[in-house]
Amino acid sequence: MLNSSTDIRFLKGVGARRAEYLNAMGIDTVGALLRFFPRRYEDFGNIKRISDLISGEFVCIKGKITSDISEHYVRKNMTLYKFTVYDSSGYLGITIFNNKYLAAKLHTGSEYLFLGKANLDRFGFNMSSPEIRETSFEGIIPVYPASGKMSSASIEKLVRTALKITRAEEILPESVRLKNRLTDISEAMENIHFPKSRQALNRAKAYFVFEELFVLATSLMLLKGKKKATAFAVINHDYTGQFYKPLRFEPTSAQIKAVNECLSDMASGRVMNRLIEGDVGSGKTLVAAALMYNMAKCGYQSALMAPTEILAEQHYESLSAFFDGSDIGCVLLTGSMNKSKKTAVKQKLLSGEAQVAVGTHALLSSDVEFNDLALVITDEQHRFGVNQRSTLAFKGRNAHTLVMSATPIPRTLGLIIYGDLDISILDEYPRGRAKTDSYAVKSELRGRVYNYIKKYLDKGLQGYIVCPMVEESEQTGDLKSAEEYFANISTGDFKKYNVGLLHGKMKAADKDAVMREFKSGKIQLLVCTTVIEVGIDVPNAAIMVIENAERFGLSQLHQLRGRIGRGRFNSTCIFISDFQKGPAGERLAVMTNNSDGFKIAEEDLRLRGPGDFLGQRQHGLPDLKIADLYADNDMLKLASMAAADLLEHDPKLKSAENANLRAEVIRMYKKLNEN
Repeated sequence: MLNSSTDIRFLKGVGARRAEYLNAMGIDTVGALLRFFPRRYEDFGNIKRISDLISGEFVCIKGKITSDISEHYVRKNMTLYKFTVYDSSGYLGITIFNNKYLAAKLHTGSEYLFLGKANLDRFGFNMSSPEIRETSFEGIIPVYPASGKMSSASIEKLVRTALKITRAEEILPESVRLKNRLTDISEAMENIHFPKSRQALNRAKAYFVFEELFVLATSLMLLKGKKKATAFAVINHDYTGQFYKPLRFEPTSAQIKAVNECLSDMASGRVMNRLIEGDVGSGKTLVAAALMYNMAKCGYQSALMAPTEILAEQHYESLSAFFDGSDIGCVLLTGSMNKSKKTAVKQKLLSGEAQVAVGTHALLSSDVEFNDLALVITDEQHRFGVNQRSTLAFKGRNAHTLVMSATPIPRTLGLIIYGDLDISILDEYPRGRAKTDSYAVKSELRGRVYNYIKKYLDKGLQGYIVCPMVEESEQTGDLKSAEEYFANISTGDFKKYNVGLLHGKMKAADKDAVMREFKSGKIQLLVCTTVIEVGIDVPNAAIMVIENAERFGLSQLHQLRGRIGRGRFNSTCIFISDFQKGPAGERLAVMTNNSDGFKIAEEDLRLRGPGDFLGQRQHGLPDLKIADLYADNDMLKLASMAAADLLEHDPKLKSAENANLRAEVIRMYKKLNEN
């Protein structure tokens, strides 16, 4: 008997060359081969009579070849092989394309299984290029992801061999398996590859989906626990009421809850590692300010790092306003500041005169030292690498960490994507937020859209026109290039207005200058690319037009739309696209009917699928082999609860029952670190 860790080279039927091909597919051990699951199945067991066929349906027919197999030369590289089969209820015509080898194997008078799409024409029912098997194969047949060197049939043969001589190792603890009414590993492994029935296949899938999600959830929970180091700074008094008192507005219940969750973490004696996830305009800055206020009142320093200078300046202005009238010193540090200003700021941080630092990557400089840094906050955390966040945190002693994101993630995926962080969600908007209406129109109405924009500009308001590209390209047809668009409208329809251009290929200083002019109101209409997706607040911006809207994902469209409606003016977002039907039309319908970022994220996940959705997040998690984070949401909840329950009783997986799980978790740790 072989075991799962046996090198694939030692499996019968695998030589040096085949081992090389399999290694390239990620199969290096016998265990990896057994967990190389079929991508789909062909059901040769659900046989239908020819007389009961419906045109267009995908079916399996069991019939005898009743005619000679005739060869028809159509043209170069195109030869057809035709014959007729009969099943006692009727006749079916079969056509094989360019497969002389298969045609030669078939014999008139013999019975075979034919799996394919049945079509009805004036001569009767026929089937083109069906899968053909001997009748002994009646049942559900696996189809594996193939490569140019290893066909599905070749892999199937190796899997059959491996199943006969390999001892499957149970990763799931028996108590977990029985509690969740799962089959055992042997039955699951047999039926995931060669199902005895559809019911057996479903049971096998349930086993491996649960197993995969359970191992991942256990690994992430252990990773989160590992990060719960002892904190140097412990909040021993809550000053939040004092912070709220002078505010001219009432915080939302979601903001209050988030602040309380963070303070609870920081009062526990353990280091806080928390994510504040909220839609654009949900008030994350207030939460950050409340925590920094508490830190300062308890004698500690805080630092907030933003990805751009103009965003850092915006945070600095907001925090300074929150701390106005208090004795809290707030300083700004950016790369463009002159040497004397930088030196003055650094001295204030080192001496402790400044309790709050706001800045860009400049905060990471080796000569920036703090007196007592205890809280590190990063805004739009996906814009920073892990090492950059760690560098800032290491300027303190076991500092608390808070990351803020305005990119909504479906609630169902919170554990998986941010498995090493605790999560606080801001799902309410502050009172008085302006309304934003959204519409989808075809390009033929662009003239009317321009007139609508002018109505806003003539009132003294501002707007954006977002294009998917920077420069013109012949291959892109009607796609709107930002540079070409700017040139056309600034000398054409909008020549009487101040129009600006902003895109990612511009120098940082030039981008900064444009955004400052837009914020000041000098630029009335900004033609731009998605560089504004994470941008500053321009309360006067109340109209946005997104060209070629079909080119953007739902979450990106939502982020872009979040740039307007941030003041007291009702706003309008117009999506221009000639693709009003199909997947693109469905996305636009979601945008025009929804304003909740979390609902939009759920729809984005449903429409794009978890692979694409998570890929955009750079989440750093290993690929899932069989689980689908959207379709298997209920299983994810069960697996997560089971993992939490297990770790409560065996936090270090030391028991004998959990030995295999511990080994798998260690392997998962390596994958998480690699990513």
